[in-house]
Formats: sequence, structure tokens, C-alpha cells
Amino acid sequence: MAGEGKKRKWKDKEVAIFGNYRHYYGYRVCKDMKADPRLMVLKKEWFQDKDCLDIGCNQGLITIEIAKTFHCRSILGVDIDASLIESAYWNLKKVAKMKSAGCPSPDVSEPVERTRDLECRDAVASEEGKRDHPKRLLDIVSFQKQNFVDHFRKHSDDEKYDAVTCFSVTKWIHLNWGDEGLITSFRNIWRLLRPGGILVLEPQPWKSYKSNYLVSETATLNYHSIVFHPCCFQEILLDKIGFRTVESCTSSLPGSATGFNRPLFAFRK
Repeated sequence: MAGEGKKRKWKDKEVAIFGNYRHYYGYRVCKDMKADPRLMVLKKEWFQDKDCLDIGCNQGLITIEIAKTFHCRSILGVDIDASLIESAYWNLKKVAKMKSAGCPSPDVSEPVERTRDLECRDAVASEEGKRDHPKRLLDIVSFQKQNFVDHFRKHSDDEKYDAVTCFSVTKWIHLNWGDEGLITSFRNIWRLLRPGGILVLEPQPWKSYKSNYLVSETATLNYHSIVFHPCCFQEILLDKIGFRTVESCTSSLPGSATGFNRPLFAFRK
């Protein structure tokens, strides 16, 4: 995702032109939900003892929960917005400290802010060094500011993953880089996956594009020239990119806020 993770003012409202909303999880998850409903439909075998990549990780809460819930060997979260990556590391440190002190994880609908006091802070400092964890959360989870469309065009052959997640990111790639950027991203994912690897994809429906195509001139131009609508993604990934199979994880996610009830698909390389 080229350039910085810019936000701009539009009609007196802050607009995230790359979908880099600072309070995304608050929009996404109903307030009475303690966990993101997408976690309920993911399979442990996709992530357990695997190397994983989360594209468009935002403030990192889903990345962290996947690591905790499914016991990844490693998981890297990437996002175009440097401030979100900073917040993701802040969240990671808080969750790791709370886990070490035996405290429950924070509600995913309420991302950590710098001004908020860390619960169990006093207990954590002495406990974290004493407990003998097979592998600490801080050793498993990492975050990087990356433009996925451009950065992963050329990657090391050693940089491979068993699972890649892409939750509600395709629209923003599409609006900012058009059909070419979308296909490039799909090819990047294919190259990064090991044989038999899984892509978990949550594409936004075409109707949601209509709510965001005015966020920038680039988005507007790309919106009017898009040929490959989301309904074509399965065909593209199977026939053009080369994934072998696709599994529909769900057509309805319980607990999703209005407008975020989106299907998830698992593509196997």
C-alpha cells in the first residue's frame, strides 16, 4: 500500500483512505461480545504450530487473539499505517503482561489507548520474568509497517507462511490500486504460502465500495474502472492464481455489528 497510512478530513469527518480506522474493532464487534466472532469459525489446524501472516492487521487485536487461541509458531501482522502498528505493539505488550499476571484479555471491541491505565501493571513486572512459558506471546507475535501490494512483489524465498489472513482488506486494495493491485496482492499471497497453505479471505461486498469510493480521487477513479467485482474473486483465485480448493467458512457471523456480516472463505494452495 503505497505511501503512508494517510487520513484526511472529509465533510468535517476523519476519513481513512486506506481503511485504516483507528477504532475499527469498536465498529466491527457488537459491544456485548467479548471475542471477535470471526475467531469462532477459524480452524485450529490452520494455525497451530504454523507460521502465519495477517494482512491489514490494524491495531493487532485479531492477530494477537489468533496467536493466543490457536498457538501459532509465529504470526506477523502488517499494516500500511505506522500509527496503527505502534498501537498494535502497545496492545501486544499489554496482553502479554496481563496473560503473564493471570489477568483476562481486554475486550476486543475496546482497543488499548496510551492514556488508559494498564490493569495488573504492578503484578506484571515481577511475574513475567518468573514464569516459565514454553514460548512467550512476545516471541510469537510481531508487527511491521508494510505496503503489502508493493513490498511483497519481491520477497525472499525464505519468507514463507503456512496461513495468511486477509480480513476486510480487499476493498481498500481495490479502491487504491485497482484491479491490477488486487491481482498483484493475490499473486503475492500465493507466492508467500507454502504448498498446502491456507488463505483466509474476508472480502467486502461490492455494495460497501459505494460507501467509500469518494474518500480520494484515486479511489473514485479506480471505482469506476473496476472490472473484477468481489463476486469474481473465487474464480480468480482458483482459475487464475492457482489455489486448489475453497471452503466457505460461514455465510453469517453471529455478533457482528450491522454492516459487517460478511462471509469468510478458506483457499488452499
